[in-house]
Amino acid sequence: MAPEFSIPVHDLDAAGKPVRLPVRVSWMRGAFEETDVLPAETDGTLDVRLSRSGGDVVIRGMIDATVVVGCSRCLEPARIVVHEEISALAVEDRGDDRARDKARDRDEEIELGGDLDSDLIRYDGETLVLDDLVRDVLLLGIPMLPLCSESCPGIRPEPSQPMAETFGVDPRLQPLLHLKKSST
Repeated sequence: MAPEFSIPVHDLDAAGKPVRLPVRVSWMRGAFEETDVLPAETDGTLDVRLSRSGGDVVIRGMIDATVVVGCSRCLEPARIVVHEEISALAVEDRGDDRARDKARDRDEEIELGGDLDSDLIRYDGETLVLDDLVRDVLLLGIPMLPLCSESCPGIRPEPSQPMAETFGVDPRLQPLLHLKKSST
């Protein structure tokens, strides 16, 4: 599949260039294929500023999209608005040892407490592909316990059914249930 967020870097400079791209529903559907996340019916927006420093590209901006996940209380579909900041550094990967050493040094710097707010990605030197970064930011922007509403009561049994019939009885407890019914 061809990348959705592919940006040529030859016209980028230190001053930076704003880039605004739609995050299409069709792309999100494919990107979330192996997850329980579905895109909402409207496209999102990727709004970033790209600036180049030597062979590196600094990526800063925002992503806005709406996704649908199961509510953690009632399991009904919950619409979640993802509004997340993107901060990343793209390092040119030339395939030589110098580029790999430079990328490894930056990885270590980030791990040791350097720029903790940015991600490090690699690109081929000509085209910056942001598909994986956009997917990761969207998925990480979904709350751990998504709710369809703050007042969601959760799953409740039907009031006309006794609790044991609603959820079933552990088969090991069936003899006790029979004793209870025979004593009443």
